[in-house]
Amino acid sequence: MHSLRQKATEWSGIDTADAFAIDDTNLFHKLGLQTFISLSPIFTPGIFCSFSNGVYNDEEEWFRSIFANSKKEEAIQNQYEFFLERMGGPALYSERKGDPALIGRHRPFPVTHQAAERWLHHMEKALESTPYIDADSKLKMMKFFRHTAFFLVAGDELKNQNQRWLSMIPCTRTELILIKVMLHGNTVAA
Repeated sequence: MHSLRQKATEWSGIDTADAFAIDDTNLFHKLGLQTFISLSPIFTPGIFCSFSNGVYNDEEEWFRSIFANSKKEEAIQNQYEFFLERMGGPALYSERKGDPALIGRHRPFPVTHQAAERWLHHMEKALESTPYIDADSKLKMMKFFRHTAFFLVAGDELKNQNQRWLSMIPCTRTELILIKVMLHGNTVAA
């Protein structure tokens, strides 16, 4: 985990302390529930709607294809609940889905440097268009998002290294599944 954070710091240009400065101030309490409610497209168009529309309507086909198998409404709910919880609000995401386990949850997706930058482009654009959040909070949020995006890139690269390593081991399908369970703690199709 330590080397993943080191890579995230190196690639994002955001020191871990700066990335987790969101924990110094409970942004949920500072901004208030109403701000987060107004950010949710369930109630009104806002950051998550703006962000999701940008992602799902991106002009780059390679980027849109990352989200092709994800339902937009579910993606919005997941992101809204995760961010709400991560910013100090109620644990809606964890109560519904369990531990966030970001690397594991993003395992099916190609989380590359290019994809992280594109995702961050949409998030920054959405934050800039949201008047409900003060500049200091936006900056803290963007630093967290940037570091986390590259933490996921590091996790994706580790996943790819593990897959290359596993492909070099001569074993049966059952043995391969057992190795994956030992590495990942769950069953993954071999």
